[in-house]
Amino acid sequence: MKAAKKASKATKVAKTARPRRRAKLAAANQAAAAEAARRARHLKALSGASGAERELEELVFGDSLNVEEDDLLRRLAGPRRVAAAEGKELQEESSDSEVENEVKGGLRPKKPAWVDEDDEAEENVDMTHKYRKDFMRSDAETTLTKKKLKKRLEEQFQQAMGGVPAWADLENRKKSKRTSSDTISDESECGFALSFKAVEGLMSTCPPANQERFANGKLVTVQFHPSAQVVMTAGHDRSVSLFQVDGIRNPKIQSIYLESFPIYKAHFSVDGEQVIATGTHHSMFFVYDMIAGTIIPIPKVRGVEEKFLRNFELSPDGSFMLLIGTSGYLHLLSMKTKELISTMKLNGRCTASAFTPDSSKIYSYSKEGEVFIWDVRSRKCLHKFEDEGSLEGKCIAISKNNQYVACGSSSGVVNLYTTDGCLKENHPKPVKAIMNLVTSATCVTFNPTTEILAVASRDTDEAVKLAETLFILLKEDTGENEPVTEVKIEPELFTMLA
Repeated sequence: MKAAKKASKATKVAKTARPRRRAKLAAANQAAAAEAARRARHLKALSGASGAERELEELVFGDSLNVEEDDLLRRLAGPRRVAAAEGKELQEESSDSEVENEVKGGLRPKKPAWVDEDDEAEENVDMTHKYRKDFMRSDAETTLTKKKLKKRLEEQFQQAMGGVPAWADLENRKKSKRTSSDTISDESECGFALSFKAVEGLMSTCPPANQERFANGKLVTVQFHPSAQVVMTAGHDRSVSLFQVDGIRNPKIQSIYLESFPIYKAHFSVDGEQVIATGTHHSMFFVYDMIAGTIIPIPKVRGVEEKFLRNFELSPDGSFMLLIGTSGYLHLLSMKTKELISTMKLNGRCTASAFTPDSSKIYSYSKEGEVFIWDVRSRKCLHKFEDEGSLEGKCIAISKNNQYVACGSSSGVVNLYTTDGCLKENHPKPVKAIMNLVTSATCVTFNPTTEILAVASRDTDEAVKLAETLFILLKEDTGENEPVTEVKIEPELFTMLA
């Protein structure tokens, strides 16, 4: 009896509660419709206002141009959800399941349309194959999953390599990239040139440039093309090869063969259209015209009485070719006609020469350690100075900005001078003496920005050093010794810095 009374009482309460909820929903719908009408009137008024008034209205009342978008979202959401979102009291009082679901507006997670059993099943690999038998640890292990086989291959590779190599460690590679980029950004913000620590981080090992055709003999020249992404190699195997540098395959473009002509030196012309090559025991040289694809022999230069023509230099403006002869003779040729213009003579034997960047002067380094400065136009000696402490001159280089001269001797010492001091004094003092080589300094060159000076020796392996000329000159008055970095590359690769 009591239960029946309670049931009838609950029914009456439910009947009276439903009209109340309906009334609240209707009131909420009316409020939403009124708000939409107000916004529509505001949009209509705003469309007729001037530009200044429109900006002021948007600044005070917000951007009302998105009313249409709001109306579209409201229609998609449904009137009941909007009304329920605005009236929180309805959410608290409602006990009906339908009303609760509409008020919460929660979306149920979507289920996949179908489930492919083959995706979930792990594919097994037959381990009895002849290429995979070595990975079996027991005779019963005839199959393995792909994941286990991959893990086993990684373990064998790491065991053979003695650990995870740097290129395979993705974590360390990402960290090193972030570190190098941070170093570069810090240096650029300070207004200084690129720090050598950043250069160290950027230098990495790439595939061999001539991996599609390795030389059969000693390489004597490796040079980048002045304008194209091409590298040239030449050596004692009597061949000159051109490779396109992409850092991955480095495909070979072309190779030419000079019969019975072991190459002593090869060099691109300034315009990049020709390759000039001299031999080890010949009085002639070859010119390879890359545009026409022809090999032009220069058998004899009239006026040049030399038994062997080996070393030579090209002027930066592409007008002259300097042949370094024996007994101190320097033969100046025209690059266009390959004919002799004039001959200069210094005391002793010339071991190395270099043009200034403007091609107006020539610096010639003698075996006795003296440097002669020549004027190209008049072919007269302008000045002569002695390289401090030099027993025998080996190599010489001039910076691209024509500020510094580097002289390398047989003792391994490389002296760095200023050009002003070299032109005015007979015994100039070097601003820095680099003494990190224990054998003869046979190669020396500046990078294009004159920040790095590279020195090397062909007399021993891995004898390549890079010095920061910028920081050497900044610290010349402090007496501090800037450390010189060792780089394990071949000396013939110095042309990459030139």
